[in-house]
Amino acid sequence: MIAWVRGTVSAVASSSIVLDVGGFGVEVHCTPATSLAVHVGEQLMVSTSLVVREDGWTMYGFLDADERATFQIVQTVSGIGPRIALTLLGTLTPDELRKAVAQDDVAALTKVPGIGRKGAQRLVLELADRLGPAAGSVEPDFGSTAGWQDSVRAALVSLGWQSTVAEDAVQRLPAPEGEPDIGALLKAALMSLDRR
Repeated sequence: MIAWVRGTVSAVASSSIVLDVGGFGVEVHCTPATSLAVHVGEQLMVSTSLVVREDGWTMYGFLDADERATFQIVQTVSGIGPRIALTLLGTLTPDELRKAVAQDDVAALTKVPGIGRKGAQRLVLELADRLGPAAGSVEPDFGSTAGWQDSVRAALVSLGWQSTVAEDAVQRLPAPEGEPDIGALLKAALMSLDRR
């Protein structure tokens, strides 16, 4: 997997940018907010997610790792592919998505083009306890399942592991006693993945 790409912005469109990377023009699909934030000629590094399909390879880019991790987690929901996941992040920030899921706010989710009521209900059901807390919300109890598992899962996804693989690795970790050491838990998860 290509975790990030750095280059000179050579073209900007409403839903993509082109980066000159060592003489190659790499098209990176992104949200309109990302397109508006960059300018031709500037040096840019984007977190990326490469989607490989029979009909081609598509690169998706994000200005921060949280957006990228959220993009990958959202695609684990049945019926949600990369295009709808990107549209969702173009409509809601990761924190707005977390709040909508936590509050079962179907109305907010149905504002996203391509997501109807049933799709919104699936998002709430399948993403519950998977996206972590929104910024400014009460810190999770890291002794609880939702706390330390979400932190380790998000770290694995940001390192380039697929969401389903990260979930499997987290589920195999023994529950820590007392306050969990996220760094040690992440190391244990990575070791288990290396042995596969």
